[in-house]
Amino acid sequence: MEYFELNDGNLIPKIGFGTFGLHGSQGSLSIRSALLNGYRLLDSAVNYENEGALGHAIKNSSIARDQIFVTDKLPGRHHDYHQAINQIQESLFATGLDYIDLYLIHWPNPKEDHYVEAWQALVDAQKFGLVRSIGVSNFEPEHLDRIIDATGITPAVNQVELHPYASNKTIREYDDKLGIITEAWSPLQRAGESFKEPVVQELAKKYHKSPAQIILRWETQLNVVPIPKASSSAHQLSNTDIFDFELSQDDVQKLVDLDRPDGRRLDPKTHQEF
Repeated sequence: MEYFELNDGNLIPKIGFGTFGLHGSQGSLSIRSALLNGYRLLDSAVNYENEGALGHAIKNSSIARDQIFVTDKLPGRHHDYHQAINQIQESLFATGLDYIDLYLIHWPNPKEDHYVEAWQALVDAQKFGLVRSIGVSNFEPEHLDRIIDATGITPAVNQVELHPYASNKTIREYDDKLGIITEAWSPLQRAGESFKEPVVQELAKKYHKSPAQIILRWETQLNVVPIPKASSSAHQLSNTDIFDFELSQDDVQKLVDLDRPDGRRLDPKTHQEF
């Protein structure tokens, strides 16, 4: 596994494992399988309702806790400062962990307009030792500016929707400017429509890789951490087999050029999630 260095000095794996939709015993087995197959970054959220399954998988794996990077996310219904602090503690109890490596605000929910106090709660939770790194998810530049101006603390990570139809150049460049690592949720674009794109097929043949591997490698070369989900062991292994080749800059740009005006499914400026 290769790593990026966060702006707080902590290291984050260059590819993670998404756990959305993985629940109960079967979900725990899938997460444990991912750990055994080499993943070290596990991405969860309170709203995924699987913190217990994640904690169970970690406990029953043979991987040392300090080798695993756990991400969790604060839901919009707990943006109130005190509720946020309580929820972070509840996340620790639910996972059975002593600390969480990265805690994110899941969505800014700008209509409610409580994300600044939620960010202050994460800043304090880091000081309390509940979490190692703090960040945000689905934040636009104006949201980032506001929380940084209010607290003086820059997020370590901004997790956004990112795939060949939405490379999110503006946000990526703004994150880079601020020293924030960008993560990609839905990195392979649901339903795999982009796998059928002629340029993706062409690059898969050129580099002797699968369409998924081409896209995931493209994202890491954009200094983005993709978080694909895969239930089968074969797909889990395939998705991490991306560090033995490198796309040319021209080929990276070919994939960026697949951007569509309607590529993103949800607009963080208007979307509300609780």
